Amino acid sequence: MKDPYQVLGISPSATDDEVKDAYRQLARKYHPDNYGDNPLSDLAKEKMQEINEAYDTIIRERRSGRRQGGGAQGAAAGSHYADIRNLIRTGRTADAETLLDGIPAPSRDAEWYFLKGSVLYKKGWLDDAYNHFSTATRMEPGNMEYRAAYNQLERQRQTGAYRTAPVGGAGCTGCDMCQGLICADCCCECMGGDLIRCC
Repeated sequence: MKDPYQVLGISPSATDDEVKDAYRQLARKYHPDNYGDNPLSDLAKEKMQEINEAYDTIIRERRSGRRQGGGAQGAAAGSHYADIRNLIRTGRTADAETLLDGIPAPSRDAEWYFLKGSVLYKKGWLDDAYNHFSTATRMEPGNMEYRAAYNQLERQRQTGAYRTAPVGGAGCTGCDMCQGLICADCCCECMGGDLIRCC
């Protein structure tokens, strides 16, 4: 394998944030989904795999506190998940999604589907989140974290508490709009006007 720092186009003295930024930029550029049926699709897949392996190697070396000369062993996706969980926990869902989307489809395991579902949930795409949690639970039925997320959305669907607005306060529901109109009508009536004639 090539020197992982050369693959990412950075110096060995780069900070962890610079490593992640370089990885994200290359992942956006070479992600196979960007190429569709283009003849360069296979080349993009190879390049993306090389980028994933380089990032994986650098992170593993830094965690172990030394630089190694060997290549990456095991799935490149494995060490990304701790970073992705941290990004989701701190509200950096766009960065988390970029890293998730950079993991090749054949390497996407139950953890990938759970984390992608978590990102989709935070974005308010509940049907897609539900489907990803469902897939994660099917792939690893004994994982209680995946099952809890799936069951929570399943309960929301059954009880009618299934929100379609993005989680975290963005967007508004029909109730929010109705309350806003009533408040506006009250303000208008205090000033001598009438926004809603029937009230």
